[in-house]
Amino acid sequence: MADIANLVEELSKLTVLEAAELVKKLEEKWGVSAAAPVAVAAPAAGAAAGAAAPAAEAKTTFDVVLVSLPADKKIPVIKAVREIKAGLGLADAKALVEGAPKPVLEGVSKEEAEAAKKKLEDAGAKVELK
Repeated sequence: MADIANLVEELSKLTVLEAAELVKKLEEKWGVSAAAPVAVAAPAAGAAAGAAAPAAEAKTTFDVVLVSLPADKKIPVIKAVREIKAGLGLADAKALVEGAPKPVLEGVSKEEAEAAKKKLEDAGAKVELK
């Protein structure tokens, strides 16, 4: 039991970034995902006050939201949406564009979100990353 107490004491000294790195290493080693337990374990490690700010900065998934577009740019934006969302039919892409503001992509990496945003903006749309 003394070893467990020492382990708990050492873990509570970790910064949020160190704890995140530890989680990644353990997930790789054991072949599991600890997404939910990490969110619960971080405040228990005494990092509740400091965890909020770094967690917001370290966002890993983004939503690409089509906010608006000029009427004369509707066709290029529909084409861009179809390029971004593979397998989306013409009618579905048209409905998505006409229903703006609507999410085009959800839960994508920063690189993919930035690329989609650029493609949509080049076509004439106003886009936000959330």
